[in-house]
Amino acid sequence: MKILIINGPNLNLLGKREPEKYGYSSFEEYLKLLIARFPEITFKYFQSNIEGEIINEIHSSVGSEDGIILNAGGYTHTSVAIHDAIAAVKVPVIEVHITNIFAREEFRHKSIISSVCRGTVSGLGLDSYRLAAEALKEILNLKHNNL
Repeated sequence: MKILIINGPNLNLLGKREPEKYGYSSFEEYLKLLIARFPEITFKYFQSNIEGEIINEIHSSVGSEDGIILNAGGYTHTSVAIHDAIAAVKVPVIEVHITNIFAREEFRHKSIISSVCRGTVSGLGLDSYRLAAEALKEILNLKHNNL
């Protein structure tokens, strides 16, 4: 099973940026824990602050990845193009947010990408990625077993 994790803008600063909201660990540190927790999953990690690069990575998942965990960062609330890329590839995507977007500024309450994602995990810190991986694992196992 292959899962692509895509992190969007400013998530390269995890561990440094507002650690009271986003935690004290870099994503690379957390990824090691995910890999240890799910030895049956091959994780590929990609981060970009550039919308077009995120779209290209989503496009490249076809035929090479079984699922995507996507934290689009601020693009969650603004990017019709990322929405359209997710809809186009037909690879199951779980939307992830480290913070609870509904407990933040009002402009963060609307996700443009949610309607084309299989599900959303929000507000559970970096553990949101683990929960998304578990959800994708179940979705992919059900698909594999034609259930």
